[in-house]
Amino acid sequence: MKKVLILLSFAAAIVSAEAKPIPVITQADKDRAAKIVSQMTLQEKCMLVAGKKDRFFTYAVKRLGVPEVNMADGPQGVRNYGTQRVNSTYYPCGIAIASSFNREIAKGVGTGIGNDAKSRGVGIMLCPGVNIYRSPLCGRNFEYYGEDPYLASEMAVNYISGIQEQGVMSTIKHFALNNQEYDRHHVSSNVDERTMNEIYFPAFRKAVEKAKVAAVMTSYNPVNGVHAAENPWLIKDNLRKWGFDGIVMSDWVSTYSTIGCAFSGLDLEMPLGYAMNPDTLVPLIEKGIIPESEIDEKCRHIIQTFIAYGYLDGPMKDSSIPEDNLQSREYAYKAALEAPVLLKNDNGVLPLKKAGKILLVGQNADKIPYGGGSGAMYPYKKYETTLYQGLKNLDYKVELRTSVPVQTSELKDVRTIICALGFDHDTEKENSDRSYSLGKEQLALLEQAIATGKKVVVIIYSGGEVDFASWAGKVDAIIMGWYTGQEGGRALAEILTGKVSPSGRLPFTFWGDLEKNPATPHYQIAHLNNNLYGKDASRYWNGRFSKYRFMEYAEGVFVGYRGIERFGVKPLYPFGYGLTYTTFEYCDMDAVKEDNDVKVRFKVKNTGKYTAAEVAQIYVSPENPSVIRPARELKEYVKVQLAPGETGEVVLYLPESAFSYYDMAAHDWKVDHVNYTIQIGASATDIKLEKSLSF
Repeated sequence: MKKVLILLSFAAAIVSAEAKPIPVITQADKDRAAKIVSQMTLQEKCMLVAGKKDRFFTYAVKRLGVPEVNMADGPQGVRNYGTQRVNSTYYPCGIAIASSFNREIAKGVGTGIGNDAKSRGVGIMLCPGVNIYRSPLCGRNFEYYGEDPYLASEMAVNYISGIQEQGVMSTIKHFALNNQEYDRHHVSSNVDERTMNEIYFPAFRKAVEKAKVAAVMTSYNPVNGVHAAENPWLIKDNLRKWGFDGIVMSDWVSTYSTIGCAFSGLDLEMPLGYAMNPDTLVPLIEKGIIPESEIDEKCRHIIQTFIAYGYLDGPMKDSSIPEDNLQSREYAYKAALEAPVLLKNDNGVLPLKKAGKILLVGQNADKIPYGGGSGAMYPYKKYETTLYQGLKNLDYKVELRTSVPVQTSELKDVRTIICALGFDHDTEKENSDRSYSLGKEQLALLEQAIATGKKVVVIIYSGGEVDFASWAGKVDAIIMGWYTGQEGGRALAEILTGKVSPSGRLPFTFWGDLEKNPATPHYQIAHLNNNLYGKDASRYWNGRFSKYRFMEYAEGVFVGYRGIERFGVKPLYPFGYGLTYTTFEYCDMDAVKEDNDVKVRFKVKNTGKYTAAEVAQIYVSPENPSVIRPARELKEYVKVQLAPGETGEVVLYLPESAFSYYDMAAHDWKVDHVNYTIQIGASATDIKLEKSLSF
């Protein structure tokens, strides 16, 4: 039995039968907006460019038909209407969606969020977040899509499309280089042009060019010394030149000067007009310091986007869509099912056997863990399923404990101990970085479980890598459980018990040691700059350190798996890695050039006993490039679901852009016409097939 899969890279977006067209800003929309702006008073213009006092609405210009528009957080679902929190579907976080390596999952979550927003009259969703995972310490990694720009771009495009097809605006954030949360208002991200374009810009650019994203939110941090909201190089010289015609808004309280905001290209200051309001803007306009044309342009961007989405011509709320939407719940469940990553499974301890009792311990055993900040959610209680509840619902004998019994009699076919550990909204959150270690109490609990001699399964709830050094070799199985929302306990229980084989893959490199990460020396220096500036810092900087706070991205384009060969380090678990309950074989690869594309064909066979999904990853490796480049870069992937003994044939096309790099001298992309090796792998270090060709 053979399955044939045709994948057209950059051309084959996942489109469901119910897909609707994404609203696009037309010339007619621009003309209509310009006419409205020409009729506005200066006072009205200066009010429109900032949020209202309730902090999640834009100002209305009622006499000209411009309504107030409600915004809502966030990436995991609709959590508010204005400042009032609401109950809504709680979806898996961004890192969990990326772990699915499934475009349809990202599209489904976006569709669900779009419907949830539409049913509540929310016009602008403040999501997704797409900043690159650079260090596990970043407190907001859980909202993002991992370390690889291609994977992040594909996830973002499909998620955004899902939202916007429902007639709701999506806001991609945080533009740009918001890769740490510690002291985010002050630490400048100092990055070269090539690294920006190859690693940190692609998800934003593809969202603009392919998904036609309606809004872009700037980040808190300065970029090369200039705050993002006040950075014309970012907004005017890059974002607008990619063809972006929508709204550029600030993150909440991330503006610092009136003149800076007026000239940067920022359209909308949120949540209030601290820097841009009639009192600050009008005097500067009347003195000729700020041309009124700058404010006119901001107003046009806002109004033309609202027009494109129909907000001037009808209600934003669709009462025909239920707020408590079972279809949304199904999208959340499917995403939760494909997210967990099985890292270790010694001696087939998983799936769990029905015989014997399971002892479930740990801080996340009987709650819905989530990351803190704007990613927090308030789901309907009736749909929340913890891991404990999920296992009980499948009729497994489960005992919930706060600690591991020390008496042997209390442990008497207890067959398996599951430790549900990790972080939560208090320890992994917006506006602060987190620790690398699990903490003393959790480690002590884990050691108690190991000391019993029983089989030990560890589930880690987090947005990124955790220090495994002291215990990974002592336990039988490890799963990255992420924050998978209201359906997470249900989905994970089905994976643990073998009802479904795990299918998630790591969207970042799991180094196993913080010091192996190429970004660590440069990431931590920001902490040194802030905590030790003065005489103590000089021992790190040989007297060159000044009072300015910054973080140099000195690893350049060699972030994550791109740094493995470059820096001679070996990860504990590579990017793209993940186990299933079966095995796969790859064979019959061919790669040929067709016009400006490369056609790649290969087969994957399920050689085990379980139906499961393999994620085949296609990497491009240049031979003798003219500039220093990573040994390989992900340029395509496909998730193939196969029954035991089934073979799937994959055909896909790599466009010319898959072979390009950013040339800083030309300020543009360039293709080296040299030999390239096309590699098919099960991870960034597990290459199964390869073929060299000249491009």
